[in-house]
Amino acid sequence: MDSCVTAAIAAQNHRLALLHSSYGQRTETRERRAFEQIADFFGAEERLRIDQSYMTAIGGSALTDQTISVPKADIVAAQEGEIPVTYVPFRNAHFLSAAVSWAEVLGAERIFIGAVEQDSSGYPDCRPGYYRAFSSAVDAGTRPQTRIAIETPLIDLSKAQIVRQGVELGAPLNLTWSCYQSEQKACGTCDSCALRLRAFEQAGIPDPLPYDTVHG
Repeated sequence: MDSCVTAAIAAQNHRLALLHSSYGQRTETRERRAFEQIADFFGAEERLRIDQSYMTAIGGSALTDQTISVPKADIVAAQEGEIPVTYVPFRNAHFLSAAVSWAEVLGAERIFIGAVEQDSSGYPDCRPGYYRAFSSAVDAGTRPQTRIAIETPLIDLSKAQIVRQGVELGAPLNLTWSCYQSEQKACGTCDSCALRLRAFEQAGIPDPLPYDTVHG
């Protein structure tokens, strides 16, 4: 959902080149379908699909290691700074590294990523300071003439604000997928589902996705 709204923001003033990573996540097939449908919606001709499934060998996350169960949502714990087992170690660095390489080849000047710090699961690679540091690495590690800015337009927004902005921009929220563990109906009990459900409720907008159950 966050990436979709970010794409809608970027599409206002830029031609889109969309990147999708298959990194061994539990809902890899469903997320790939969502990517293709969203890319079709925005008419994105440039699409890159990358295989980063080596993250399953690294492990350490319930999203990539089948022996670690996806826990039920604990939004309070996340807000208190506890990092959940659904955190994939340093995942966004892998995404951004691939995006920077592709951007340099394309001559793109901006990379948009749907990172959210406020009202989220508390992942450390979703903090503003992380993106400032990564931007410095991009400047140091690319050609002298390369100028690539990393844009995080949602990072300070609440999930409810993201939903409202998506609706205002006409983003296809019905095509998005947020669930960490199910590819048919969203489970409704994982952190991602709980945050999404709460966001739509607070925004006063019906969530278009079907759910197996709803976490109370």
